[in-house]
Amino acid sequence: MTTRRTALRQLAVGLLAARSSRAAEASVNIRIDEPIGPIAPALYGHFTEHIGGVIYGGVWVGENSSIPNEHGLRKRLLDSLRLLRPPVIRWPGGCFADSYDWRDGVGPRAKRPRRLNFWQTDPQLAKAPDGPQKYEPNEFGTAEFMRFVRAVGAEPYFAANVRSLTPRDFHEWIDYCNTPAGKTTLADQRAASGDVEPYRVRYWGVGNESWGCGGDLTPDEYAMEFRRFTSYVPKFDAPLSLIAAGPNGGDLNWTRRFFANLAEKSPGLLNRVWGWALHYYCGTAGKGQALDFDVADWYALLGKASRMEDLIVQHWAAMGEVDARRKLKLVVDEWGAWHRAGSEVDPAYLFGQTPTLRDALISALTLDIFQRHADKVAMANVAQLVNNLHALFLAREDKFTETPNYHVFRMYMPHAGATSVRADFSAPQAAGMWRLAGSASIRGRQLTLTAVNSHATEECAAAIAIPGYKVASASSTTLASTDLRAHNSFEAPRRLEPRTAPAELASGVYRFPPASVTRLDITLT
Repeated sequence: MTTRRTALRQLAVGLLAARSSRAAEASVNIRIDEPIGPIAPALYGHFTEHIGGVIYGGVWVGENSSIPNEHGLRKRLLDSLRLLRPPVIRWPGGCFADSYDWRDGVGPRAKRPRRLNFWQTDPQLAKAPDGPQKYEPNEFGTAEFMRFVRAVGAEPYFAANVRSLTPRDFHEWIDYCNTPAGKTTLADQRAASGDVEPYRVRYWGVGNESWGCGGDLTPDEYAMEFRRFTSYVPKFDAPLSLIAAGPNGGDLNWTRRFFANLAEKSPGLLNRVWGWALHYYCGTAGKGQALDFDVADWYALLGKASRMEDLIVQHWAAMGEVDARRKLKLVVDEWGAWHRAGSEVDPAYLFGQTPTLRDALISALTLDIFQRHADKVAMANVAQLVNNLHALFLAREDKFTETPNYHVFRMYMPHAGATSVRADFSAPQAAGMWRLAGSASIRGRQLTLTAVNSHATEECAAAIAIPGYKVASASSTTLASTDLRAHNSFEAPRRLEPRTAPAELASGVYRFPPASVTRLDITLT
């Protein structure tokens, strides 16, 4: 028999549910029983190029610098980057890679040659003082990069020069890096420079943007170069994962023709490709400025960032036309925003834009896309690490700050290595794009939900359902601001950073703040 107290309790629950339902304008249905696949930690990788202030002035300050450093590496950057547990870092480019001779950057620094930097003719550097941004001193080479990745616990990813070097040069660089000392002359040269143990570099990019600065090749021409460079590559005591230079954005012809060429020559050639490198910069919007934009520009650029999902799906389908067993991996090793000049922290820092809250939402939207497609994307590298494009850090002389992008990467760390699960978002649109979008992952009983509310001024109330599970506890971490242009500077380094608080999910409804990135950490029973 139902007691009066029980009836009243049921009525109260019903009224609460009805009120919550009416309050919710969106829904998130998390299907833990529908796993997508493990989320590769390499999705949260980084990219460093000899451009602007990425290396000189960013990563590398020199061992004799008054700036605190560890063996020439900027200490504050190392300390912050270590907190991210970076999985992989790509180097030395970018377009710089296809003008770079690795031999210039080995051996005693005092004897290394000084060269023109690939980027030195860019008009934006016309008034910049002569220095490492224009003339490459080669102070930072293979050994220094390896010192860097080891200091932060990352794996190295080398981009080899296909445009202006030969397959022999490529093979000898692998020999220098990976052969044990005492076996080859190049290995002994590495040992004589102080690194007796081999580097055991696994990831090698065979060229970069070969459709553009990497040679202006057709897909068939690049396929021939790829075959040449990867023919009979010695193992040098280390397994290799070779990454081919994939398309620019939506160029499906590049993907189809490259793989068709390999398959036509011999289906077995597909086995040489571990990863297929897609590049996509969402660019900018409106006036093209990093700091000076309006609400229309806000929505336009977030919409461009969301295009990443279509590109992944389309190129994955094209790869499947020759790879029915799905052995090939998709690698997005350059991505981010690309604003016009005007917000650099140093005039010599080419493309040194200052990231804002808008860029942070681009980071979150993109990482959520990668996580929703964890079965397709094996690695991604945001461009770039410091002082350039979609940077996580800004540095000049002894000044240093973390950007909003850095905070998004920290917020998304719980996803790494977890299992991506289906999360269906249903929400009204804002300026033609989904107002609320995100992804979910599970590790044991710990559910991580990340979401972006792209609406510039309005919160989004969403009914969150997890069929078959109950919520034991929850907390929220949120990056948000009423100022869409909010950013961190040397003077105000903590202006924009996440806030963590308990999350009340008893009603099943969570209110996502406007212009925000949110992570919900949910313990299930």
